[in-house]
Amino acid sequence: MWHVAVQREAFDLNQESQALRAGRRDVGAEVSFVGYVRDFNERPEVQALTLEHYPGMTEQQLQMILQQAAARWPLLGARLIHRVGRLEPGDAIVLVLVSSAHRQAAFSACEFIMDYLKTQAPFWKKEHTATGDYWVSERDTDQQAQARWGSYRESNHE
Repeated sequence: MWHVAVQREAFDLNQESQALRAGRRDVGAEVSFVGYVRDFNERPEVQALTLEHYPGMTEQQLQMILQQAAARWPLLGARLIHRVGRLEPGDAIVLVLVSSAHRQAAFSACEFIMDYLKTQAPFWKKEHTATGDYWVSERDTDQQAQARWGSYRESNHE
């Protein structure tokens, strides 16, 4: 099962996990990543975060990222949900769920998906603080994390 969603609503990790594994008995591993709004980032005391995206293009890019992961590792399915709109510290922003017969493929694919999402998906973040609002800058560390996958080759064995 391959699923991408960009939505304002919160997601339920357990429901998404059950949907990923529904009717499957060949799943040996499932890896999840949930990203949350922090109360600090470029400035302290973040009060809220507003996420914007380019509708249609964003979903297409997220699908392409899942396809790239599926081409690299023997995955059985993946679910990728990214929230948009105004969120507060502690709110979940993003969910990546990956299933495979083996744990290493699931771990690697989940990390790959997040690294590519951070650099390739058209999302814009504005942080709101007591001292004003600002658009979040791109980070060199995100580019470096994504770049390491260029020469990475995954074996399909644990």
